[in-house]
Amino acid sequence: MESSKEFREQGHKMIDYLADYFEKIEQYPVKSQVKPGDIIKQLPDKAPVVAESMGDIMGDFNDIILPGITHWQHPRFHAYFPANNSFPSILAEILTSGLGVQAMIWETSPAAAELEELTLNWFKEMMQLPENWHGVIQDTASTATLVALLTAREKYSKFEINQKGFTNQKFRVYCSAQAHSSIDKAVKISGIGNENLIKIPVDRNLEMDAKALENQINKDLSKGYTPLFVIVALGTTGTVAIDSLDAIGKIADKYNCWTHVDAAYAGSAMILPEFREKIKGLEWADSFVFNPHKWLFTNFDVSVYYVKDKEALINTFAILPSYLRTHTYGKVNDYRDWGIQLGRRFRALKLWFVLRSFGTDRLKEKLREHINLAKWFEIKVIDDPNFELLLPRSLNVVVFKATCSKDPDDFNEKLVAQINQSGAMYLTHTVVEEKYAIRMVIGNTRVTQTHVEQSWKQISETAKGMNN
Repeated sequence: MESSKEFREQGHKMIDYLADYFEKIEQYPVKSQVKPGDIIKQLPDKAPVVAESMGDIMGDFNDIILPGITHWQHPRFHAYFPANNSFPSILAEILTSGLGVQAMIWETSPAAAELEELTLNWFKEMMQLPENWHGVIQDTASTATLVALLTAREKYSKFEINQKGFTNQKFRVYCSAQAHSSIDKAVKISGIGNENLIKIPVDRNLEMDAKALENQINKDLSKGYTPLFVIVALGTTGTVAIDSLDAIGKIADKYNCWTHVDAAYAGSAMILPEFREKIKGLEWADSFVFNPHKWLFTNFDVSVYYVKDKEALINTFAILPSYLRTHTYGKVNDYRDWGIQLGRRFRALKLWFVLRSFGTDRLKEKLREHINLAKWFEIKVIDDPNFELLLPRSLNVVVFKATCSKDPDDFNEKLVAQINQSGAMYLTHTVVEEKYAIRMVIGNTRVTQTHVEQSWKQISETAKGMNN
């Protein structure tokens, strides 16, 4: 396909295809039912020598690829955290792909750089984040956490490690025992090492124990270690537990540690005044990350990262080969110096489309709808003697288990497997106090009360049927 005429024709067909897909998405099994190897064995071993038609390509997509897709946009996708999209975001992604922008520096696309600055300032105002924070888009929170850790490493070594490598530095990194696995990866990549990642115990709500953190820091100081970096979770992966930023931030500041806030999921709720007022201590944070691609209806991937010390960030990552020297260098934001990647997609465009198409009022309304649906589901769990609420609901996530069995772990694992095999909905699990727990996440763009009622009915009836 090389002509604009054919592109126009196929483009119209693709929009129609996607519109039809969303209208009939509930006809598909939420979780793909294929087995490992099912897809690849249906496809040729070598790329085609002769061009194939879009009709043939889409035919294979429907017959081979689509059955192997787990439908993350299905309204009864209640697993993991959502990776939501919306029609404005999809349209922006089409524009982004069509323009083919490489947004590594201001000169390679001035609008991309300035729109990134603008949209992140909009978020900063919407979420009432500190004025002295500076924003940049990363691909995921995993990358943002690594960027924060590398910046802290360089700042506290006076940028010596970038130049000479490690010279007997003995850094320690601290996080909750419930923190995300990306932190484990970051300490490996940064050279700090897994043995220097200290996981702090949690309380009964699975929030970091601030006193235990301070005790551990003092213990490490007595052994000659340098406390470097503390991760505060505003919404853990398993249960959306909210660490006390104020208490932990004060301790980190006392011992001159970098405080990084991982709000990858729950950070989107900072646009809600009723949630934001519960989060005290933002002034202690050196960096903060949240993912609009999870709960703000923006296509994966886009992660918003804020940092207090912009100069430390840039000094950690800046490079200036001759081919990147421009007359605007130092006068504008060249975001390739604000992270790991040199090449950068025009990710700000989809944020701009979503913010303008929804407006802040509708975004707040959507999040509140999801939270209210989770409240309804939580009451159903509490009122049913065959189920147990394991933790108080956090935002739009309910953690529970079926109690109607002598071996609840085995029973609940089989319950989730049977539900997922049905194709009607998709659940995942976590572990709470060494017990198997079911996570019910209600955050899909298109989820309604009817969908949640259907999901509860299926869970409760399946559990009763298994127990008979």
